Amino acid sequence: MSESDVTRGGLRGSRPGRDAVTGAQDAGRSRRGRRRRGRGRGEQPVVPEARFSSYYGRPILNKPTWQALDIAGYLFLGGLAGASSLLAAGGQATGRPGLARVAKLGAAGAISGSLGALVHDLGRPARFLNMLRVFKPTSPMSMGSWLLAGYAPLTMAAAAADVTGRARVAGAGATAAAACLGPAVATYTAVLLSDTAVPSWHEGYRELPFVFAGSASSAAAGLALACAPAGQTAPARRMAVLGAGLELGAFQLMKRRMGLVAEPFEQGGPHRLLRAAELLTAGGAALAAYTGRGRRGRACAVAAGVALLTGSAALRFGVFHAGVASAEDPRYTVVPQRERVRARTG
Repeated sequence: MSESDVTRGGLRGSRPGRDAVTGAQDAGRSRRGRRRRGRGRGEQPVVPEARFSSYYGRPILNKPTWQALDIAGYLFLGGLAGASSLLAAGGQATGRPGLARVAKLGAAGAISGSLGALVHDLGRPARFLNMLRVFKPTSPMSMGSWLLAGYAPLTMAAAAADVTGRARVAGAGATAAAACLGPAVATYTAVLLSDTAVPSWHEGYRELPFVFAGSASSAAAGLALACAPAGQTAPARRMAVLGAGLELGAFQLMKRRMGLVAEPFEQGGPHRLLRAAELLTAGGAALAAYTGRGRRGRACAVAAGVALLTGSAALRFGVFHAGVASAEDPRYTVVPQRERVRARTG
């Protein structure tokens, strides 16, 4: 390193365009800069726009390694099961056996599929059983594992009693108990996602449980509309309208509150999935309400049910992929952190 390099404040070429200058040079450049700005139409940016990156161009966060089909399917089926248990209890209490049976079978089948998807992603059933070795109230994963372990047998017992016609009292008790756990089953996955460091999941911690609750209600109502006797689906039609309103309203509120971190929901594949979910859910709910005004055609009810089920699944896949995209871009991690620091310091 030559003496001239030292007097400039660093190695030649190591930081192009940013060599240190003396006081006289700095004053001269400042005067020339003011004259140039005076001739322009407005102030020119002094510092280039920040480009967010990390060492060796790698993301700050490791993106989730979960398989989309497994985990998004686990989210969807778990929500369908939890809300179906509520509908089953309602059908049983109001003397709608056809609706109750469809909902009981739907809850048992959906929770079985949800557990199967989770175990497939884990790789071995023993890994799920290992999560039951610890009961940790502060861990959404631990609480969710225990919740599923208690809820799944109840749905199986309720469905078996209904289909076989035996142990009806025990079956009714299992149906009621599953309905008590149903809301937690439908929403705990939102808490699980929000507990991660993935920006577009973590920042939605306030509204995401309500989004999932509405989506689960829409899915359960859709299953009932598609499969239950048309004359017994009045509770399902009401659930469809209320669930769709909750889902769509809470999701829009969540995106407005999240600010920058909501961008992954509005870009690329996640945006297409979520837009499809919005249209299918709104259309399915409108069709469900329409069938309630004396036009209970079977084809209309099935179309509403399929739209609601598909819309709920599209929402879960869209939320999953948006979270993965937010973890890959350092901007969604750095900018909110800086904003929180500025808010605390000043």
